[in-house]
Amino acid sequence: MTDIGGKWTYRSFHNDPTPVGDDADKALGLIFAEAEFSFEISGTSLTGTIRWGHDGLNLKGTIQPATATTPLSVQIVGTGRSDIGTEGWEYDYNACLAHQWPNGINQVPALVGSVIRAKPHGSAPAGYVASFIAVKQP
Repeated sequence: MTDIGGKWTYRSFHNDPTPVGDDADKALGLIFAEAEFSFEISGTSLTGTIRWGHDGLNLKGTIQPATATTPLSVQIVGTGRSDIGTEGWEYDYNACLAHQWPNGINQVPALVGSVIRAKPHGSAPAGYVASFIAVKQP
C-alpha cells in the first residue's frame, strides 16, 4: 500500500507495562485518546486533521516512501485551532505502515507509531508520549 490518503480510526494508549489480565476496565483504562485522522496526500506531503468530538488539530507532515528494507513512514505535526479551543496545542506523530502479510486474510492497513505532546496545554505538561494505532477506514 502506498496511498494513505483518506480516513483512519486512531487510538492511542498509555505505555503502561503492567499486565491487565482479564480485567476489561484496566484494558480500557490504557486508552489515551480515540479520534479520526483524515489525510490528504500530494506527493510526499500530508495535510489533514485529527478530530475527536468537537475538538481537533490541523495536521501537516511528510511521507517517506517504502524501500526494499523499510516500510512507508510518516512524520506529522498537529497544531491547535483557535476556532475549536485547541489553540496553542501541538502534538507530533511518527508512524510506520504495518507489515502487509502476503497470506493475510482481510488485513486492514494500519499505521503504528507514537505521539508526543510537544507543547503543554492546561494542566497537561509537554513531553508525554503514548503509542498509537490508526486503522484505515473503508
